[in-house]
Amino acid sequence: MQLFVNDLTVIDCSYLCPERGIVGESWIVDIVLDGALNEQSMVLDFGRVKKQIKRIIDDSVDHKLVVPAEHAYTSVTYNDDESSQWVDFMRPNGKSIHLYCPADAFAYIDAEQVNELTVTDYLRAVIKRELPGNVEGLKLMLRPESIDGFYYHYTHGLKKHDGNCQRIAHGHRSKIQIFLDNIRQPVLEKQWSDRWADIYLGSTDDQADLKSLLRSANAKQAATAATHIGYSYTADQGLFELCVPKAENYLIDTDSTVECIAQYLADTIKTSVAEQAVQVRAYEGVGKGAIAYA
Repeated sequence: MQLFVNDLTVIDCSYLCPERGIVGESWIVDIVLDGALNEQSMVLDFGRVKKQIKRIIDDSVDHKLVVPAEHAYTSVTYNDDESSQWVDFMRPNGKSIHLYCPADAFAYIDAEQVNELTVTDYLRAVIKRELPGNVEGLKLMLRPESIDGFYYHYTHGLKKHDGNCQRIAHGHRSKIQIFLDNIRQPVLEKQWSDRWADIYLGSTDDQADLKSLLRSANAKQAATAATHIGYSYTADQGLFELCVPKAENYLIDTDSTVECIAQYLADTIKTSVAEQAVQVRAYEGVGKGAIAYA
């Protein structure tokens, strides 16, 4: 007997890619369980599937930076009590990426690259350890949202957030809709999706001089003021620091909540279309977002 749950949850995370850098991603999760009926004549109670398995997925990868542990660029160093870690992703040509964060901000995949298949394998192994004995098979499917239009991948951190959004390198794959005088503007949508493809959206309030960061030896050697920008803040979960290439960074004067992102886009677009009413629908992952006007 098989039990299925579609759209069980959405994983919002970021991952390290040798070509693209830090990539914000949103994957919808479908699941199929295969097994014998239990004493309740069920494979597994739907309530347990939705709560327990969703919790495992959230704890394992959601709102984390997913690191390809076996890639040659990856270097991991622990602080003395192992509560925080340095992660260096040593991409060449001034594109290296460096982080110092609490350990829970990272998920390590035993693979050379992060994608739907390697994350699925990782999650399947974690989930199977906590399933009851009557469940013999587990099938996970990770898929991106089907978007009819334009979207961008962005990574950010929200230091004022009291949940996992405070982690400095988590992200989303998000569609964007722009209207001028209530008429959809695909040309503008494409311009912004191109501009913010695989971008880190940083706040000026969090920007920090590179020399002030707790950089690893790799970071001190590879990240310079000419090529990189630094961020640092302390939130409830601890100290978060990041060095990213300037070419893959976009700085805004506000927090990077989806509300502020939507308003930033609306205000920026308004400067070139002063006589028209601007509406921006900015999404944060799948099925949620903010609407701003200018």
